[in-house]
Amino acid sequence: MKLSFNLEDASQVAIGAFALAVPISFSEEAWKLGETLPGINLLMLFILSMMFLGFFAYQSVFQGDIKSRIPTFLWRIAIAYTITVIIVALVLFSLNKFPLLTDTFIALKRLIVISMPASMGAIIVDSFDKE
Repeated sequence: MKLSFNLEDASQVAIGAFALAVPISFSEEAWKLGETLPGINLLMLFILSMMFLGFFAYQSVFQGDIKSRIPTFLWRIAIAYTITVIIVALVLFSLNKFPLLTDTFIALKRLIVISMPASMGAIIVDSFDKE
């Protein structure tokens, strides 16, 4: 079991996030959902993302043993979500659907909506090379 997070892990997270971010980012439904979803629902999506990332990492990446590795566990979840958000932002920006400078709130809302499923792809691919 790897305890550190290295370039190989980062690339796996990025590939997993990209694999789910691309098809969802091309969806007009996701763009509109990002525009219309109330803040409380966005918060729930973010919390669900963190919960499922944590649950999957706990069970699959750490195999239920985090007692002495809680900082590593939390770091892995945070870095997986951060890389996911960067990948989603780049994909949306490439599609001209990330109006960060002109409509920041909509850009951030789209980012949260699409990052939820993309983050699951990220952590799943990261778990493939358990030692």
